[in-house]
Amino acid sequence: MADKKDGTGGRKRGPPGSQRGKPLYAAVDLGTNNCRLLVAEPRGQSFRVVDSYSQIARLGEGLHESGRLSDAAVERALSALHAIRNKLKIHGVGRVRCIATEACRKASNGEEFIRRVQAETGLTFKVIGAKEEARLATIGCYDLIEPEARSVLVVDVGGGSTELSHVDASAIRSGGLAGILRQAPIVDWTSLKIGVVTLSETFDLNDEAAAWPQMLEHARSAVRTWPALDRVVERLAADDGHLIGTSGTVTCLAGVHLKLDRYRRDKVDGSWLSRHDGHATMNRLRELGVSGRAKLPTIGEERAPLMLAGCAIMEAVWEVFDAHKLRVADRGLREGVLLSMMHGQRPQRRRRPKRSGPRTAPAGVGDVG
Repeated sequence: MADKKDGTGGRKRGPPGSQRGKPLYAAVDLGTNNCRLLVAEPRGQSFRVVDSYSQIARLGEGLHESGRLSDAAVERALSALHAIRNKLKIHGVGRVRCIATEACRKASNGEEFIRRVQAETGLTFKVIGAKEEARLATIGCYDLIEPEARSVLVVDVGGGSTELSHVDASAIRSGGLAGILRQAPIVDWTSLKIGVVTLSETFDLNDEAAAWPQMLEHARSAVRTWPALDRVVERLAADDGHLIGTSGTVTCLAGVHLKLDRYRRDKVDGSWLSRHDGHATMNRLRELGVSGRAKLPTIGEERAPLMLAGCAIMEAVWEVFDAHKLRVADRGLREGVLLSMMHGQRPQRRRRPKRSGPRTAPAGVGDVG
């Protein structure tokens, strides 16, 4: 079943295809926990969303222990990708970029899985590095930076890793979208080897009360491994900066804090969480337990077991950056991919020598399958 958050999250959808002559673009993000699609058409310096889709495939389930993608996880991911492939056909999308992240980076059979995906669905995935993942998430969130902020910290909590990116906000404002696409002004960054899936699988969650302090200390230790941490803390304080949180963990926290009776992207994206409100919401989720969290309309059964790990990661980060409020982003990697495709510099075509005789039409660049 499609994840409610992206499946009915308030994004406007248009008719299949591009009826006004504008090309359609699509970004597919295959993560450790979710498989996501975003279809859009260019609109000025941004885009209009035509369709979105998200399915919890749990590709990285068991990976922490075995080092491999399990057969069951592979089948779940393939099912989600077949659904995405069908949506791309329905909409007539011709420009698609598919990226895979930590699970495929880490798994010993990751390349074998990517080849199987291409053979069975026609979708060609590129496994990107953690630095590229951080760059794309930063691009996707760039217009959530406060006008007065001189620097921000982008926190991207994933299923298998967490990226922290200290961004020069002044450089983004001066260079605009074109500048950030040329070179994202990330001053310092790190990829922590903890995510909501890997952290959940490290501890016995049958007794959450006992697991929580161990989980939190593990997350704290991971945050402290960042060599640039003290420098970033000082800079963010001097610049009166803020955090931007991009992940299912953060959007779920916002949905619970706002007491929404269903997930609404228009209410969540761009909203603010103070340290006090964030801490109170995370405490409430801990007290509810997994069954109580599953009943919350903005979390549900599939995400409920992973929220404890997400809270531990956010708590560990927020403890260090205690004085800073957090802006919630229901955007990130996919949006960064789309902006890069639509507005980034296109490679120069090699000039072909002139030749006589009939010409054949070139194959469509970026066509799917």
